[in-house]
Amino acid sequence: MSVVAHRESEVRSYSRIWPAMFDHARGSWLYTKPGTAYLDFFSGAGTLSYGHNEPRLKRALIDYLERDGVTHGLDMFTTARADLMNTLSTLILEPRSLDYKIVFAGPAGATAVEAALKLARKASGRKVVGYFNMGYHGMTAGALSVAGNAERRASAGVPLGYSVELPYDLDPNGPATEVPDFDRLLEGTGRLADLAAVIVETVQGEGGMNTARSAWLRALAEACRRHGALLIVDDIQMGCGRTGPFFSFEDAGLVPDMVCLSKGIGGGGVPPSLLLGRPRAGGGAGRGG
Repeated sequence: MSVVAHRESEVRSYSRIWPAMFDHARGSWLYTKPGTAYLDFFSGAGTLSYGHNEPRLKRALIDYLERDGVTHGLDMFTTARADLMNTLSTLILEPRSLDYKIVFAGPAGATAVEAALKLARKASGRKVVGYFNMGYHGMTAGALSVAGNAERRASAGVPLGYSVELPYDLDPNGPATEVPDFDRLLEGTGRLADLAAVIVETVQGEGGMNTARSAWLRALAEACRRHGALLIVDDIQMGCGRTGPFFSFEDAGLVPDMVCLSKGIGGGGVPPSLLLGRPRAGGGAGRGG
């Protein structure tokens, strides 16, 4: 640990919580070099859906490297890229009748969020994005502008604008008929005319495992549609089967304008980042165009 103490910056997070130095990992277990085993409840912040070094995933990765598969191609066309799109289309999108274009946003969830915010503003010609208290979407500047945590927002070090906070559904046991008047809430922000989109997690992870009711989500989607704002679902932490169906919004019957994916979409420890978006996403939440 001496070189770490001497050379590594204090800008770090998780190693402050568990200071052990890990050497290898299998399945649900992490091991230090002396061989002490730790049950891994963290799983790469949800990235390792199949555990550490799952044999079939590891074999596929080794085979790809050994045949000199392209490992860095920016956004060039590659067979691996085409294979991923074909698999996602055939197994996930088409069975659900989802007509989404796929944006390869980068190597982490926050980049999918950044891409969604930029696309929403470009498509709508508006600037403001609604977000929810206690929500979390990443630590880049754009993602922090839609964070519902004051301490995280302050970490940007600069004022964060063009966003408005809305109250999240904190009564999961409440009657389905009792949902907020989202028209009144949106109008109450004073920014409705310039509202480009609303970004929401159907289940908040970082915010405390809060689950929004299906009726609440549908009411939000309908209000967005009425006012021409795009609905963005951040499914980075809760998508890829974590809530049961592949997408966390399926049980609510939603078809968001944009869906942010990362973490579990990779499976092998490298978290790619995808943004799914309706063609001509400026049509507004729930519209087909």
